[in-house]
Amino acid sequence: MTSGARPSPLVRAAIVGVSGRMGIALLRAAPGFSQLIVTGAVASAESLALGRDAGILAGLAPANLPVTNDLAAALAQADVVIDFSRPTAVRDTVHACRSARKPLLLGTTGFGGELDPELDAAAADIALLVAANTSVAAAVLMELTRRAAGSLPRTFDIDILDFHHRTKPDAPSGTALALGRAAAEGRGMELPPNAAVSGALGRPGPRPEGQIDFASIRAGDTVGVHTALFSGPGEELALTHRATDRAVFARGALAAALWLASRPPGRYGMADFLGFKTAT
Repeated sequence: MTSGARPSPLVRAAIVGVSGRMGIALLRAAPGFSQLIVTGAVASAESLALGRDAGILAGLAPANLPVTNDLAAALAQADVVIDFSRPTAVRDTVHACRSARKPLLLGTTGFGGELDPELDAAAADIALLVAANTSVAAAVLMELTRRAAGSLPRTFDIDILDFHHRTKPDAPSGTALALGRAAAEGRGMELPPNAAVSGALGRPGPRPEGQIDFASIRAGDTVGVHTALFSGPGEELALTHRATDRAVFARGALAAALWLASRPPGRYGMADFLGFKTAT
């Protein structure tokens, strides 16, 4: 009788922000990942979901997993942490994961660049993946935008357009800003800190050459549409990602979290997960 290969151990994941749109999407998508089990469901102290069963919260069968505000206890039972909470809670999550030496996938957006030093410091001790968008196709869009910006002449204007549901608080979106940074990297330049507020609507007079502009629309229940628009003399190139179901972000985040759980300390992005060599 021959013995087969040992099955890979389950990766235990804690979800922070479990009662939000993305948290529920993660709970619903998790059963599709046989190597992963959700062992922590964390919400804010003000959440009405506290004490409820996470499975029932997601519209699934009972999971015997109560929603809690005890982040430390959830980290103790986890191999990797997925955060889709609120910008104001990010610092606490990063510090807690660093102290507990737990890999962290940070999908929350809307926090400022002032956290970058703390993120870099945490990445010295834990595997940290920061993603404005965890869709696999959106990550490909980032790479295509970088390459297009580097290939097209500087006579082409670059505009980043994003459309989201009417309740999304940040504009431009984190994905839009990431696309702007990708375009700037492709052109060998840095995106100015105020780039998001220097778009066409707020700029008098002719458009400066080389400036990357942003435009955002918040309406209805649009999940998310992002376009990198390159406009040159007599021609345009539009690269667009359209999400019609929030599940695409959840599936991408769960797949990336499985990958991240075994990574050494360092700062990663979706491009690293997908194996792009030219992206950061």
